[in-house]
Amino acid sequence: MTEKCADSVLRVLDGLCPMHLVLDGQGLVVHCGATLRKIFAPIDPVGLALTSLFVVKRPRSGEGMQALLARKGKKVQLAFRAAPYTEMKGIVLDLSDTTPGCIVLNLSFGISLIEAVRSYNLTNGDFAVTDLATEMLYLHEANSAAMEASRQLNQRLQGAKLEAEKQAFTDTLTGLNNRRALDPLIARLVEKGENFALMHLDLDHFKPVNDRLGHAAGDHVLCEVAQILRKATRSGDTIIRSGGDEFILVFSSMPKQFDLNSLAERLLRALSQPIAFNDATCEISASVGIALSAHYATPRLDEMMEDADMALYAAKAQGRARYVVYSTALRHVSNDTATQQIVNGQASAGE
Repeated sequence: MTEKCADSVLRVLDGLCPMHLVLDGQGLVVHCGATLRKIFAPIDPVGLALTSLFVVKRPRSGEGMQALLARKGKKVQLAFRAAPYTEMKGIVLDLSDTTPGCIVLNLSFGISLIEAVRSYNLTNGDFAVTDLATEMLYLHEANSAAMEASRQLNQRLQGAKLEAEKQAFTDTLTGLNNRRALDPLIARLVEKGENFALMHLDLDHFKPVNDRLGHAAGDHVLCEVAQILRKATRSGDTIIRSGGDEFILVFSSMPKQFDLNSLAERLLRALSQPIAFNDATCEISASVGIALSAHYATPRLDEMMEDADMALYAAKAQGRARYVVYSTALRHVSNDTATQQIVNGQASAGE
């Protein structure tokens, strides 16, 4: 090697171009920069043909030394023959005029830099200090850090948004959904074309609990009712405390074997059990009105709520602690009852 290329030239190349190859006239590697040695390890490229290490992609005129020399001073494109087949660009310099038999091929990764650094475990020290690759690596690291910080900030903001939305839709006493959650829920179900049932549940004899034992007892009863409703329903069902002692339950994903009647009866039985509060016992029950989305060409929440209320009124009129599923026949009954109440001067509100 020292006969063909002066030591001083090699020292310059090693210092400034750690990704260079020195080739002889037949295309054999006679010297290799430190970074390329690291990439080729454990193989020693010295003594091997350039074409055994790389596929020459440009120029397409051939892979021999004559084809490369024809591009001297111009860009060439190559790719490693071994995995991960990284593509590189380079420039060929023919130093034969001053240093006989000395052909230099200096290489760089170009746009493949970031992948190559990962694939070959390279660091800033593997590049010349004047190489723009070090700047690109720094910018990449800075960009990655900024992107990670942005991702974490977005996660925190999204988490805060979800928590705020959750609180906005949550009843603070029972932990159930509140009335605000009903509109978007029904809108989603209608958009999906899914059949669902809307159940309006009102507690019977709740006011006497408050009057006799105070609001602490009333709050305790409401929390116990919330637990009863959770246990009696499926995980995908929605329970809403719409205000006071009223609850709305929405049952979606109802397969043929889903028995809404049995579920309503089970709820009524559970809510009829006495609830202990300190040394006292709270006696309540529940009346339920149900509207089914399948009974409407296009279900609307306001219409279904009105019909469920009418069914609830009918359940209370029949003696409470029972459920009624809405049907159009209830409208005639409701109108007749309302007329009779006006004639008799009776109030329509009940506990």
